[in-house]
Amino acid sequence: MTTRDLLDEPDRVRQALSPLRRQLLARLRTPASASELATELQLPRQRLGYHLRQLEESGLIELVEERRRRGFVERVLQATADAFVVDPGVLGIHEGQHAGDVHAAEHLLDAATRTVRDVARMQAGAEREGKRLLTFTVETEVRFDAPGDVHRFTEALAGAVADVVAKFDSPSGRPYRLIGAGHPAPRTE
Repeated sequence: MTTRDLLDEPDRVRQALSPLRRQLLARLRTPASASELATELQLPRQRLGYHLRQLEESGLIELVEERRRRGFVERVLQATADAFVVDPGVLGIHEGQHAGDVHAAEHLLDAATRTVRDVARMQAGAEREGKRLLTFTVETEVRFDAPGDVHRFTEALAGAVADVVAKFDSPSGRPYRLIGAGHPAPRTE
């Protein structure tokens, strides 16, 4: 199972952003020492040591073992997660500014920001408790002939979703947030 860590503090995001540090975080999904990394990456051990200390102080990597080697102690480190998710709010994407316009790209970004943050936090909590977070995703592609079709489709979809929600909604059940979103598919070359 892949573990993820939500980076929701600007300092932690800054610590992980440089190309070398991203490379170290990827490599340290499996434990390694500074000397092993220096050999693999063909970099001076002192330079790596600086970056490893910064990553460790930020809680992005951790000590997993100490080994005695030729008169010194070799520290073996590992990333604290297999993947790191950056909270979009840290990047300056702010929620709520376009809540009334369901056709605004900004509203979609607001909803996506909330989803990334909420699901990453709940998944981390579930992992700490040894549980699985139950989610679902519905994903498809539709082609519209005219811009007006988008509005008519949105109204029809909202009506269909309202009917299904009415059928399954239970006042005593656990609430789930359902987000229906559409955006142009990226062009493929």
